[in-house]
Amino acid sequence: MAETFDLVLQGGTCVTPSAIGEADVGVADGLIKSVGDLGRFRAVEVFDAAGLHILPGVIDTQVHFREPGRTEKEDIATGSAAAALGGVTAVFEMPNTWPPTISAAALADKCRRAKNRAWVDIAFYVGATAANVEHLNDLERLPGCAGIKIFMGGSTGGLLVADETTLAQVLANGCRRCAVHCEDEDRLRDRFKLVEGGAKVHRHPQWRDANTALLATRRLLRLARGTKRRVHVLHVSTADEMALLGGHHDIATVEVTPQHLTLVAPETYDELGTLVQMNPPIREARHRDALWTAVSNGLVDCIGSDHAPHLKEEKDRPYPESPSGMPGVQTLVPVMLNHVHKGRLSLGRFVDLTSAGPARVFAIAGKGRIAAGFDADFTVVDLKARRTIPSMWIASRCG
Repeated sequence: MAETFDLVLQGGTCVTPSAIGEADVGVADGLIKSVGDLGRFRAVEVFDAAGLHILPGVIDTQVHFREPGRTEKEDIATGSAAAALGGVTAVFEMPNTWPPTISAAALADKCRRAKNRAWVDIAFYVGATAANVEHLNDLERLPGCAGIKIFMGGSTGGLLVADETTLAQVLANGCRRCAVHCEDEDRLRDRFKLVEGGAKVHRHPQWRDANTALLATRRLLRLARGTKRRVHVLHVSTADEMALLGGHHDIATVEVTPQHLTLVAPETYDELGTLVQMNPPIREARHRDALWTAVSNGLVDCIGSDHAPHLKEEKDRPYPESPSGMPGVQTLVPVMLNHVHKGRLSLGRFVDLTSAGPARVFAIAGKGRIAAGFDADFTVVDLKARRTIPSMWIASRCG
């Protein structure tokens, strides 16, 4: 008797944990039911995947959707639509909204906002502060919580954890892996004189230099080891950090962004100015080369977009009044597949960085691979396609 499915993806090249090859995928009740040659079957819907690659759904573990507070830039509906259009099927949203996500009530509010409006699966970080440190152990266990996010430098909304005592307390209160933005706040304040009063945006990586990142990452690793707390170092941007992190992979996992792998100073600032201003900054070629080495040798665990939209008129302000951040959730997949095309990484490594890696790092049940019993989340791509990305394709409110 023929098997019955809700959906069959037929005749595509399927990327599974064991192989890359032609296979059908049968789906029922939102789960993968069968992978292989399905032969005769009955299905409510059949998707002809001939000539296409079927990948496990891409997970972006670092996005800023700005809701509540700055919904003129983005909101959960527009940001998640951008994710879906870009082949991203799940996201972790950051806590530096307004008000910030630092309490059970704020987390519940975001979950309510996402219900029936999010186009993809979504979870929300709770931000660590000196005020909520004693409650983090409970907050990280609440439904909808992706984990605890720590800003060691340059944040907004009272989310800064700059001093060592508070950071140690945060790490000691809880057991889930913390995601951390590593920049040393004291050094940022001391060096702000380099850009204060106005400067070319080319000064951005000089103000927020490599040592600013290294100092914070070194402190985090020391305290994480002392408290036996696993950490995830976000958007690593320097050769110096990668050299350090190589000796701490047992306790610290590593993320890089497509923009740090793709863009390079000073050329990118010559061409795009404040549009590419972000924290930590786009840096010189030696740093980008070190990131690719870390991708190649397995040190990097996952790719995150750090999707952080702003209005064009805000980005057009003279530096340093211009805000840091750029959209990226919709372009993560095509930009990284362009690197696959150029031979900088294999398709299997791409899948590990964007699906299996995030699921492994954050212990996400039922996601990250194409296998029976897993969620039916797929990113289906045409590796032969050649496209230009116009602003009108971008679903984010900022363009």
